[in-house]
Amino acid sequence: MSQRTALILFIAAGVGIGIGVLTFFAEKSYPKAVVAGVLAAWGCTVGLHNLID
Repeated sequence: MSQRTALILFIAAGVGIGIGVLTFFAEKSYPKAVVAGVLAAWGCTVGLHNLID
């Protein structure tokens, strides 16, 4: 795994966890928090892939 890939996945995981935690605090729902975290991580991965090229 290249350093670029590791950096993108590390940042995306952090963003996904952060968004998931904030969503859970706001909604008090585990499923909504998981979906929000996964979607945020996916979006961050795609965005960073296009940005860091």
